[in-house]
Amino acid sequence: MTDTTPAITRHDGTDDMELLERQALRRVAGLSTELEDVTEVEYRQLRLERVVLVGVWTTGTLTEAENSLTELARLAETAGSQVLDGLIQRRDKPDAATYIGSGKAKELRDIVVAEGADTVICDGELTPGQLRQLEGVTKVKVVDRTALILDIFAQHARSREGKAQVELAQMQYMLPRLRGWGESLSRQVGGRAANGVGIGGRGPGETKIEMDRRRINTRVSKLKKDIAAMKTARDVKRSRRVAGRVPSVVLAGYTNAGKSSLLNRLTDAGVLVENALFATLDPTVRRAETPDGRLFTLADTVGFVRHLPTQLVEAFRSTLEEVADADLILHVVDAADADPEAQIRAVREVLADVDALGVPELIVFNKVDAAGPETVMRLHRLAPDAEFVSARTGRGIDALRTRIESLLPHPAIEVTVLVPYTRGDLVTRLHERAEVRTVEHTSGGTLMTARVDAALAEALAPYTEAAVP
Repeated sequence: MTDTTPAITRHDGTDDMELLERQALRRVAGLSTELEDVTEVEYRQLRLERVVLVGVWTTGTLTEAENSLTELARLAETAGSQVLDGLIQRRDKPDAATYIGSGKAKELRDIVVAEGADTVICDGELTPGQLRQLEGVTKVKVVDRTALILDIFAQHARSREGKAQVELAQMQYMLPRLRGWGESLSRQVGGRAANGVGIGGRGPGETKIEMDRRRINTRVSKLKKDIAAMKTARDVKRSRRVAGRVPSVVLAGYTNAGKSSLLNRLTDAGVLVENALFATLDPTVRRAETPDGRLFTLADTVGFVRHLPTQLVEAFRSTLEEVADADLILHVVDAADADPEAQIRAVREVLADVDALGVPELIVFNKVDAAGPETVMRLHRLAPDAEFVSARTGRGIDALRTRIESLLPHPAIEVTVLVPYTRGDLVTRLHERAEVRTVEHTSGGTLMTARVDAALAEALAPYTEAAVP
């Protein structure tokens, strides 16, 4: 029998059925990453966490919300977890107590039990209260997007500076989220407190959490000093490059967009390339050459992601200053991604945080070999001045080199010099730092016309008059 009971219309124009549908937990298809053909022994060696993902959809379209949860699944896999299920709830804003509301938290608990999960990962940054409440309902570990990204960074950091930056970000994240359980919650007992424990049971006058907080603050101070010292060393190297007037180009972009692959293609750098999020954390600087023979530096940077934790931006600020000081930013975008526009927005948000929006930018759509013709046409309309390349196949790389050459700053002073054969060092500097127009070997030396910067023009001054016929 058909139910003909009319839905009750609310004052905001939505009926109860629509409201229930909007607030329902939606399963996101295609997120399960259950392992196949793996024996029990091999599984226990892997020690993968079994996780359920949950997100709150507050703005945008359902497709955007599902893309965000799909990215969270990739982050979880990169951290070494096995994604069992993914859920989205439609709300005007996250619940202040449990992120998804008390009723939905109980539903989430049932799903956790049914799937045999041991961790819940939320697609957002939870307050300490939300974290505690949600763990109390689900009875399993709960982590948020920020903690997940910090964990991936901790796994991938290799250099001393990278490890220090990640540890600093983790400490800053952990500080407001310190919690205590049982007897460790307080060591301040006395008199008849703590079941009559009196003399001999008093603590040192400091709670366990206070001790942890003090230790973390001490560690944070030390890490900041260490990073500042490392920054000084890197600033010296950068100042040498600036003094040498070597133009600098920086690869920036979304994580796993193919920046390291592009660096290898342009410079034969041999940098680690891995199909994983945040495979590159430590900046790599290599020498490259334009088609006309000019040298420039090409730097790879850490990948960005939607809602990159503030702690990470601050911790990596000294590294990201390479971007702000560059002459050109190659903004690498994954052409085969489901939402490249969102990638571009996320990267530009971080560029704004490090004051790099004023640097000339060239969008480079990578992985065009994996994108369909319709997608490539749409991206051409989105960014008409962009370059389309495939770092894997080499498609478009020559055109990219030519484009980089045209966008790099050009020396302003035109000179004609006759350099003695005894000053081969000046000829080398001209080829490395100048735009050489003509070269002629004469009896008196090497006759050259070139465009140079002010510093090189000064060094060449003794030989300019000799070059005049």
